[in-house]
Amino acid sequence: MGRPFVNWSGSLSFTPAEHAEPADEHEVCALVRRARESGTKVRPVGSGHSSSPLVRTDGILVSLDRLAGVLSDDGRCATAWGGTRLRALGEGLYDAGLAMENLGDVDYQSIAGATATGTHGTGLGFGNLSTQLTGVRLVTGTGDVVDIAADRNPELLPAARLSLGALGVVTRVTLDVQPRYELHRRSWCAQLDWTLDHLAELQHTNRNMDFYWYPRSDQTQIRVMNRVDVPPDRRAWAKNRAPDAELRESQVGPTHRTIPRHRELRFEEIEYMLPSEAFPACFAEVRRRIRERHRRVAGWRVLVRTIAPDDIWLSNAYGRSTVTIACLQNTSLPYEEYFRDMEAVFRQYGGRPHWGKKHWLTARELRPLYPRWDDFQAARRRLDPDGVFLTPDLARLLEEW
Repeated sequence: MGRPFVNWSGSLSFTPAEHAEPADEHEVCALVRRARESGTKVRPVGSGHSSSPLVRTDGILVSLDRLAGVLSDDGRCATAWGGTRLRALGEGLYDAGLAMENLGDVDYQSIAGATATGTHGTGLGFGNLSTQLTGVRLVTGTGDVVDIAADRNPELLPAARLSLGALGVVTRVTLDVQPRYELHRRSWCAQLDWTLDHLAELQHTNRNMDFYWYPRSDQTQIRVMNRVDVPPDRRAWAKNRAPDAELRESQVGPTHRTIPRHRELRFEEIEYMLPSEAFPACFAEVRRRIRERHRRVAGWRVLVRTIAPDDIWLSNAYGRSTVTIACLQNTSLPYEEYFRDMEAVFRQYGGRPHWGKKHWLTARELRPLYPRWDDFQAARRRLDPDGVFLTPDLARLLEEW
């Protein structure tokens, strides 16, 4: 039976006709076949952290919470169930002496949900989490199990690594991993102008770097992370710190405990991925509009990160070095007018919206942004010929009206 679903921020709520928690792949296959025969829509759901309506359905909502855990590793790759939360995945890999290459700010997500929506961290040398996938196993819209990797259906891999749940229910993923290591995380505050003047240097001399801008004070919080087993450039560290800046944070630990942050405060978010060369002009306009139009309601902060280019068809960083700008807003405050104004700026500079966050684009606006858009659609129709996973919300994103 269905039960009410509410996402992490509370902005998305609905009641599906059925809520299913299959215990194995056989149950997933049977569920999809039943839905196909009855003309019912199926949507997989991870942790519910996303604020976009990708999972909304009046059909069957499929949770993979019972399909969780690390299945195997060989020292270079690890296979895990799709429902494995990033926090548990990090601990499981750590116990095996391994680690993922990079992570995002949140470890509440499932690995299938995080990769399906293009979740990312920061660092010039790191793509989004989907780039770490070397294999995907999914149950298609016909109820069949398909393995996708370099040696099995390789033509589908650029679609399956970031699929929005449109190709099927991802039951297993295989990830590139490496021997575990520790990071030193540090943060300090500086004026925005100083941060922008030193931004390129900060990005190039640190493994991971991002910053928050606080519109009401015009200050930033700069965050950097570097491996402890790589001798730091002390001169660069001293030079990169703002004059008289004091450390707010200094922490050393394994990646999965150092990169993500736990937050009690719930928020809404819009984030766009911009060509790196467009960032200075775009951020200047964002800053101007927030200070002139939205300072009264912009109660929280703006986050700037970087992503390396990739070749994944629906990736927001497809084919270009990327800088992201994310506007966050407390859930207790209005956000739509503010976010829509920011979206207009982001679109002006060639931005692509984060699939898992707030945006108002449809297939008509999205298709020109992705050079391999039609290839993804062909893969989707091949794996889900009857549109079992294509809910109205997903159709608005993927099919022109």
